[in-house]
Amino acid sequence: MTNQAFILLCIVVFGVVGTCHGGSLRKGYYKDTCPDAEEIIKKATEKHVANDPTLPARFLRMHFHDCFVRGCDGSVLLNSTTNNTAEKDAIPNLTLAGFDVINDLKAEVEKKCPNVVSCADVLALAARDAVSFKFQTPLWEVLTGRRDGQISRISEALANIPSPLSNFTALVRSFTSKGLNVHDLVVLSGGHTIGVGHCNTFSNRLYNFTGRSDQDPSLNPTYASFLKTQCENLSDNTTFVPMDPGSALTFDNNYYVTVKQNKGLFQSDAALLANKGSRKIVDELLDSKKFFTEFAQAMKRMGAIGVVTGNEGEIRKKCFVVN
Repeated sequence: MTNQAFILLCIVVFGVVGTCHGGSLRKGYYKDTCPDAEEIIKKATEKHVANDPTLPARFLRMHFHDCFVRGCDGSVLLNSTTNNTAEKDAIPNLTLAGFDVINDLKAEVEKKCPNVVSCADVLALAARDAVSFKFQTPLWEVLTGRRDGQISRISEALANIPSPLSNFTALVRSFTSKGLNVHDLVVLSGGHTIGVGHCNTFSNRLYNFTGRSDQDPSLNPTYASFLKTQCENLSDNTTFVPMDPGSALTFDNNYYVTVKQNKGLFQSDAALLANKGSRKIVDELLDSKKFFTEFAQAMKRMGAIGVVTGNEGEIRKKCFVVN
């Protein structure tokens, strides 16, 4: 199928290109044009992660935020310009970090193969390689062949990135719009096993859940008391806490144990218990082997959302600016 035919099929089936999966992605896309590309990215990523253990969570989140806006096209990496405010300046993306490292990885690949490897692929590979670093084996397969988008709008980030304040219905709507299902929602939420959450993304659950200065009754009271010692008021937007208490740097399935104890940090975590079907999936993912298998498959699906392939888009020379 040609890229144009694929896009036409996307429009017929979904009404928009941004929800379509796959396109011309394939394993070893650069094997002829830049055979060392994936190894260069892996080695450079591992060097950075060895010095900064927070990078796996940061890259995983950045990849997720990229894919949910205009598809996995590297649009989250673009800087704002005089005439345009880009995705990275939207509120949900202000706490993203590691852009400088992505720029560094791209520069390393450019030295060997100029104008060949897209920033979208660099980000997808870096997310996988960073999370996999401690395991010394790839946790999921990354198909390559994405090209870079040329548009990045703050409004689209605000409209498409799922909010930590979302209820179950809103989350399902968001994931469905990207061609993902409830199973993907629960499995990909497991990414919250690493990283941190800022107080302002959940403090309403502690101090003003329904607008009556009350606490979210679904939040574990002991855990809520602890969180109040860290986040002392609703206006704190600088303090952060681990999303998976005691396991914030360890990629495992402990997130689901936490959720089952009503210690999910965000409303969007607690929401996974609000539906019978999603509760069942949470229970299944308490099996570590099952989680790793399912996470690998869900990441492959997420990494194919709305990809720009073929002759569409471009290969950026620098990830923060269009050519």
